Amino acid sequence: MGEFIETEVYTQLARIGKALASPVRLRLLDLLENGESDVEGLVTASGVGLKNTSAQLQQLRGANLVTTRREGTRIFYRLAGPDVSRLLGSLQTCAEVRLADLRLAIDDLLGNASELRPVTVDELRAHIDDPRILIIDVRPSEDYARGHVPSAISLPAAELRQKMDSIPRDVEVIAYCQGPYCVLSPDLVRLLRSHEIPARPLEGGITRWQREGGTLQTGEGSAGTAS
Repeated sequence: MGEFIETEVYTQLARIGKALASPVRLRLLDLLENGESDVEGLVTASGVGLKNTSAQLQQLRGANLVTTRREGTRIFYRLAGPDVSRLLGSLQTCAEVRLADLRLAIDDLLGNASELRPVTVDELRAHIDDPRILIIDVRPSEDYARGHVPSAISLPAAELRQKMDSIPRDVEVIAYCQGPYCVLSPDLVRLLRSHEIPARPLEGGITRWQREGGTLQTGEGSAGTAS
């Protein structure tokens, strides 16, 4: 009887592992770190077909990793809780340490990130009110409005490229995008540096900021103030 109970425990634990054992499902969970979304929004963001996206979301829902709410005929999905985000963070950290192929894939995606001297969450938290620091959120403005690092201004990637000359040269820019595999902030940091603007990316983006207990501000009050 005891052996049966023990087997059932591991069977239930394996449900989480099975739900995570899919590149598509991991991608959808990463996208839901942005906030809730309907299926059509996830299809657009992921590039995965509607039927496949819906099926993968049902797998995640079956493992209680996502929850839903209905608004009219639309169903919105979101992470079931902050523990799911922390689980994803632990999985990514462990995989990056253990899998050389993953580290190579990340380098192919982001370039040599270490040369950019990424800012850690603790470093940013310690200097968040430093007037010598300019924190720039390079995500779309609607993501910024939904929640951003305190003191950050909104300069979406395309807008930042147009306003490069308006960014002050007497501050250090800390740029961030969504998560650890987002290419926007590393690419823009390289662009800023090519214009002789001191800049560093936030390691892990706003996703890691939240996972490590960072608070968010909402609204659009600081959008575009570098212009």
